[in-house]
Amino acid sequence: MSSTWTKAGHGFAWFFNLHLDPYRQREVEGNDSRNASRSHPNVEPYDEKDPTAAEWLLSVTPTPRGIFHYFYRLFPFLHWITRYNLTWFIGDLIAGVTVGAVVVPQGMAYAILAELEPQYGLYSSFMGVLLYWFFATSKDITIGPVAVMSTVTGGIVSRAEKEIPDVPGHVVASALAVIIGGIVCFLGLARLGWIVDLIPLPSIAAFMTGSGINIAVGQIPTMMGMNSKKKRFSTRDPTYLVIINTLKNLKYTTIDAAMGLTALLMLYLIRGICTYLAKKYPHREKMLFFVSTLRTAFVILLYTGISAGVNVDRRSNPLFSVLGEVPRGFQHAAVPDLDPKILSFFTSELPAAVIVVLIEHISISKSFGRVNNYIIDPSQELVAIGVTNLLAPFLGAYPATGSFSRTAIKAKCGVRTPFAGVITAVVVLLALYALTAVFWYIPQASLSAVIIHAVLDVVSPPNVVYQFWRISPLEVVIFLAGVLVTIFDSIEDGIYTTVCISFALFIFRLFQAKGRFLGVAKVRTIGDMKARNRSSEAQSLSHDEKNQAVVTNARESSISTERNLFIPIDHEDNSNPRVAVTHPYPGVFIYQFSELFNYPNATRFLDGLTAGIFKATRRTDPDSLGKLGDRPWNNPGPRRGKVLIDDTLDRPTLKAVILDCAAINNVDVTSVQALIDVRNQLDRYTTPDVVEWHFANVRNPWARRAFTAAGFGFLRPGEGADGEAGRRWKSVFSVADLADAASPLSSDGSRLGEETVNEKRASRGDDEETGARQDGSAVRQVPLYGLNRPFFHADIQEALDAVLENIEHRPTVFKA
Repeated sequence: MSSTWTKAGHGFAWFFNLHLDPYRQREVEGNDSRNASRSHPNVEPYDEKDPTAAEWLLSVTPTPRGIFHYFYRLFPFLHWITRYNLTWFIGDLIAGVTVGAVVVPQGMAYAILAELEPQYGLYSSFMGVLLYWFFATSKDITIGPVAVMSTVTGGIVSRAEKEIPDVPGHVVASALAVIIGGIVCFLGLARLGWIVDLIPLPSIAAFMTGSGINIAVGQIPTMMGMNSKKKRFSTRDPTYLVIINTLKNLKYTTIDAAMGLTALLMLYLIRGICTYLAKKYPHREKMLFFVSTLRTAFVILLYTGISAGVNVDRRSNPLFSVLGEVPRGFQHAAVPDLDPKILSFFTSELPAAVIVVLIEHISISKSFGRVNNYIIDPSQELVAIGVTNLLAPFLGAYPATGSFSRTAIKAKCGVRTPFAGVITAVVVLLALYALTAVFWYIPQASLSAVIIHAVLDVVSPPNVVYQFWRISPLEVVIFLAGVLVTIFDSIEDGIYTTVCISFALFIFRLFQAKGRFLGVAKVRTIGDMKARNRSSEAQSLSHDEKNQAVVTNARESSISTERNLFIPIDHEDNSNPRVAVTHPYPGVFIYQFSELFNYPNATRFLDGLTAGIFKATRRTDPDSLGKLGDRPWNNPGPRRGKVLIDDTLDRPTLKAVILDCAAINNVDVTSVQALIDVRNQLDRYTTPDVVEWHFANVRNPWARRAFTAAGFGFLRPGEGADGEAGRRWKSVFSVADLADAASPLSSDGSRLGEETVNEKRASRGDDEETGARQDGSAVRQVPLYGLNRPFFHADIQEALDAVLENIEHRPTVFKA
């Protein structure tokens, strides 16, 4: 059957004039492999095979087992729920109740921020914590209303009141939550959680800082009571306008300021005092942490009590602004209205809303996962937040995502599993049914103080910005741009600004990537490395042997064996300029790719390669330029009758190029074609010689296949076999002893398999025997990479060995 398919394929290639093997690759690779095997009988033959499209398709095709695991991983609680125990429950109970006491006042405050009635914040809080635990891979994160998402929602609801006044604001908010949930859930189910990594840390910090300032400034008028009797200006204006209008209207401050400013002061005092006492009395740290954590609930209860004492007999005309009526239970439960008129209204706002949900949730969950030593699945977290926002609107909720402050509280309380969210949901449910009458008396100014206190914690302090500056000054510009745009325009535009500038910077760095020429420096490593490595060996030696080993270690432990180190020839890696670094051999160049080698930067990489080579070498045969009329217009030579002194005679001719491809993961057609063009250009430069191209550290099999398809990696036909076949080229490759490779690791584990792999250099024609034991028996060896591609090397040193080993065995026509 295979021969039939082969014949059919050859017929297809003949019909369409396809060149299946333009470089006679099969013939040449077979010769290279046979020659290397004959030279080293103890080395088992190994030929490298190219990956195929069919193999790739097979690897990405779902299997029944893979499909089962895909659906099984959608419900992570199944992994741990059967091991749930009393110890876990106690930790979850403490954390759940504590977070519940915080989320109730915060949820109502954020609902007001979203231009909705307070109960909608409780609905979002209840559904967020109740649904999340089914799909969670983070035990710490708490889903619910947050300040930034509430601000974005509030902006949409505020505009809806003007443009579609017949649609209630909570209907618009619920529809927004469903659409956001659908988008995010799709991203999670498609396993696209990595998309969040496109947003860098400075962008997230700018977004959080700008949003925090925006929200805090917008809550000051409410805290001061300026808009309590009459709405004098909009707090939805750009932040700088809100600041100006606030200063203009300070004369309209009411008694609400007493309830707001003192509440804000008390929140900071409680936290500051608890922090101070925790440092002074470490044994009381746990108790003081809970006191500090519950400060929001305590302050709200205190000021609610004050408000009730003042306004109990004047409900029709309260002394200061209060929260007002909060319906009992889920009175707004309904199927979300997805009318096209509503959906088209906020379509332009969707990208910013989705980015806010993604940024807040994934960044928080990753951060706490690292702190508490567990790994989250970003894609599964998107499923969790997506399902939550899809189902929560059926009870009247608006968009929710991860809350930093409540997540921090939950983690510090010692939460054990995501089941703590169910306990938090019970607390919210009790508040919805048992405390709604008390909610009427909550001062709005005190709620504004709670919001200000919460959002100012997400503002990046100056030290964080300074650390950004030390690491990457350009990204401080991104940070400042995001903050300024948020302050002078809007949160949405601030998000777009930071994301776009960050992406532009990434593209700029990719396009402007440049390679570097490496030179060789002779170095030694100083330290006690050998003595440490031999300590485990000494344990198995006799007394006399130990004494001899001590003497040997004392003599050799101070300085290790001299070796070659490959560093940039111009010391641009900040190495010591006093260290002598030279090209490894006249006419031999080592060139390192610093980034991915793809179409955006291929030209820049290779231009740098050719420019450096032309600067350091001379043309092999000056007469190859031909007559004046045959020369290129930009290099016509001297004028007629004038003799030009050639100042390049002392330069070597180009012999070989070694490419360090450690930074390359994949290549494309454009980059490989550019490399072919450079090869042809340099072959013309060195005619009648040809340039040897060696590749080191090519780890990706598809990249190796691409280079091979372009005629690299093996000896091209016509490059020379003078005399006996294989005499011109001496293969140099790395091998491992098969017996050692199959032996188990040392039981003490201290040497980490130091002797498991014994990499050796095998060179055709070497006099030293590399395949014998001390007892005279042969050791079977296997090559690390295929013998059929002698120009692909395990590392730079092997590539250089191959070049230098063969530099004197080139045919006469190749020698300058």
